[in-house]
Amino acid sequence: MVSDSSELFPTAFKFLIAGGFGVGKTTFVRSVSEIEPLTTEETLTVASIGTDDLSGVGEKTTTTVAMDFGRITFNPQNIVLFLFGTPGQERFWFMWEDLVRGALGAVVLADTRRLEDCFAAVEFFEQRGINFVVAVNHFQGSFHYRPEEVREALDIKPHVPVVMCDARDRRSTASVLVQLTEHVLTSRPV
Repeated sequence: MVSDSSELFPTAFKFLIAGGFGVGKTTFVRSVSEIEPLTTEETLTVASIGTDDLSGVGEKTTTTVAMDFGRITFNPQNIVLFLFGTPGQERFWFMWEDLVRGALGAVVLADTRRLEDCFAAVEFFEQRGINFVVAVNHFQGSFHYRPEEVREALDIKPHVPVVMCDARDRRSTASVLVQLTEHVLTSRPV
């Protein structure tokens, strides 16, 4: 039976939130999701000693072992964003291959105190041709660099947006997602 409903299915965008261990991916998803996010946070245990580099992550006591999931709906535009936060520790990177399937774009979160921790994420998305933005998450006590300085340090192409954000702030994370959406839409072949 054919429906006479004038409602259309929403346009869905799947975005990944990626970056190094302790950079704020779970916090990012949690701050902007309209639903209670699904998280796979587990307590750090002595098993991580010698495996996980805890330097520079403060009092971190949990880690994502699979993914985070959140959703944002834009009703007038009939758009839904599905957010998948990736695990940051190298031993869980095998999950990235599954999470990237169907993704239209990604946010690579960066921490200027440990900028090298996002190199793997940048390389991952570049190799797969996935559009991404780099969002520098400001932490207390971190030095604030200009976007051009971060771009140069990461050696990323001029068309890749570099933005500043606070992963704890809904407006800030929403702004990053708007910029990513615009980047994806303007980068798509016509």
